[in-house]
Amino acid sequence: MNTSWRSASLVATAAAVLALTTACGQDGGPAAGSQNVGATAPAGGFGGAGSGTGVGSQIGAGSGNGYGADGQQGSAGAAKAAGRLAVSDNAELGKVLTDSAGMTLYRFDQDTAEPPKSNCDADCAKAWPPVPADDATAGAGIDKALLGEVTRADGTRQLTIAGWPAYRYAKDTKAGEISGQGVGGKWYAMAPNGKKASLADLPGLSVKKTELGDIVVDKNGMTVYRFLKDKAWPKSVSACTGACLEKWPAVAPVSADDTKGVKKKGLMGFTRPDGVKQMTVNCWPIYTFSGDKVPGDINGQGVGGTWYAVSPDGKPVGAPK
Repeated sequence: MNTSWRSASLVATAAAVLALTTACGQDGGPAAGSQNVGATAPAGGFGGAGSGTGVGSQIGAGSGNGYGADGQQGSAGAAKAAGRLAVSDNAELGKVLTDSAGMTLYRFDQDTAEPPKSNCDADCAKAWPPVPADDATAGAGIDKALLGEVTRADGTRQLTIAGWPAYRYAKDTKAGEISGQGVGGKWYAMAPNGKKASLADLPGLSVKKTELGDIVVDKNGMTVYRFLKDKAWPKSVSACTGACLEKWPAVAPVSADDTKGVKKKGLMGFTRPDGVKQMTVNCWPIYTFSGDKVPGDINGQGVGGTWYAVSPDGKPVGAPK
C-alpha cells in the first residue's frame, strides 16, 4: 500500500466520525438482529457447516483451522527448492508465478513487503510451506531483480518476489492447481511481478454486471456482500465477529476517489471494536466471502438467509423484503 492510499484512508476514517450520524441510516434495510452473531447465531448462519444453503460444504476442510489445510500437508508440503521460476497462463487469473515443477506460488495479505516479513509460522507454515530462497532463479518473463529473500523467525531463508514472501499450498497436489486462491480472503496466487495474479485492473471498489444485476466488487474483482444482522444507524456496527469474520473477511477501507460506479453517500471506513478497519457502502459494513475463489464467484449469495451481494447504492441484492 502506498502513502497516498494510507493518507486517503485516514482522511476517510476521520471524516466518518463527523459524518456517520448524518450520512448513515438512509436505507432502513431489514431489521437488525443481535450485535454478536458469534454468540447467538445458529450453527451455519454465517456459511459454516450446517448452512441451509449447502455453500458451507463447498468450503470444505479448506477453512477448518483458519489456514486452509487443517494442519495437514499434501505432497507439496516439503520445503523443496524452487529452482527456475516460471510463468503459467491461467484462464481465471492470467499470468501466475510457479516453481520449476509448475506448482503455484502464493502470497499472504498479513505479510509485509516493505520491509519483507513473513507472519506465517507454526501451523500456518504447515498449510502454506514457505518457498526456500536457495537455488531460486528467474525464468522467462520474470525480472530477476525482483527476487530476494527474508530470514524467517526459525532462521531459514524464504524466497521473496518484489519483497513479498512466497509460499506453496499444501493442498495443491499437481502443477497448475490454484486451490489456495482466495483462502480466508488472505491468500492469493502470485503474478510474476509479486502482485496478486488477476485479469482485473480495478479500483478499490467498482460495479460489475452479473446474473444478479449490478453488484459491487473489490479491487481483486471479488464479490462484496452485506450481512442483514449488521446496523448502519446511528453508526455502522458489524455483527460478524470471531469465526464469522474468518468466513467473511471485512473489506478494508478505500478512498472514495478510488471507487467507480458506487454511490458516494455513506461511502466511508470505520474501526470495529476488534480493531479491524472496515469499509462501508451507504454506511453498511461490507465483506468478501472465503468460499469465493476467483473473480465472478457469488457462492456467498443467500447463505444462511442473511448474506447478500451489494448493489451500487448499498442495498442487499435479492434479499427478502
